[in-house]
Amino acid sequence: MDYLEINKEAWNKRTEIHVKSKFYDVDGFLKGKNVLNEIEINELGDVKGKTLLHLQCHFGLDTLSWARLGAKVTGVDLSSTAIETAKKLTLNTGLEADFICSDIYSFGETSTEKYDIVFTSYGAVCWIPDLEKWAETIAKNLKPGGTFYIAEFHPFYDIFSGYPYFYNQQPIIEKEGTYTENDNGEKSEIACWSHPISEVVNSLLKAGIQIILFNEYSYSPYNCFEGMIEREKGKFYLTHKGEDIPLVYTIKGIKN
Repeated sequence: MDYLEINKEAWNKRTEIHVKSKFYDVDGFLKGKNVLNEIEINELGDVKGKTLLHLQCHFGLDTLSWARLGAKVTGVDLSSTAIETAKKLTLNTGLEADFICSDIYSFGETSTEKYDIVFTSYGAVCWIPDLEKWAETIAKNLKPGGTFYIAEFHPFYDIFSGYPYFYNQQPIIEKEGTYTENDNGEKSEIACWSHPISEVVNSLLKAGIQIILFNEYSYSPYNCFEGMIEREKGKFYLTHKGEDIPLVYTIKGIKN
């Protein structure tokens, strides 16, 4: 099974839907909106003048938002439709950014650039079959002393959705639609993997990333799971037997 081709086809279709959605609000972005969340802005800190590599950047809204904050950005994504869209948005906004269509592993094998920051976020890790190879790619593309940062959905939620918490080499294969409000009902085959936080942490440590921050959050900045309640503006919660469940975790590390 060629999981790259399966997922590329699925994300090409999703991108066409996402660019028209209220969830992504491309019109608002084109008018100057920064789509990053306070979680990653506060924890990653000042990026002005720094080179930033965004792995699995989708169609570039977060990447270009970092550019609006002064970073010199490069985005990488598997989807050719997403990268084409990101390049058009770059022209439309007048921002400076490079976008590369590639899977993470192939990019890691060919890239020679070193960056101050490597960034990834929200719904990225589940598409990676081998986290040790993923972490090696991150370390390879960081300058000595450079920063890695991830804000990701908490895998604890997967249990409530009927997915495994722990890793299995065999991918989860299913057909599903997308998460935006304008989902057209069409289902695409996808391949994904579950990864517990311990696997993420240990893969980064093995690759030479010294972890300096780890946080967990009881809310998501996105209303993307069934049954969420917005208790505060932009903060969506889920409960189980009256208790909040963890929905997001973040890790910040420095390359040794």
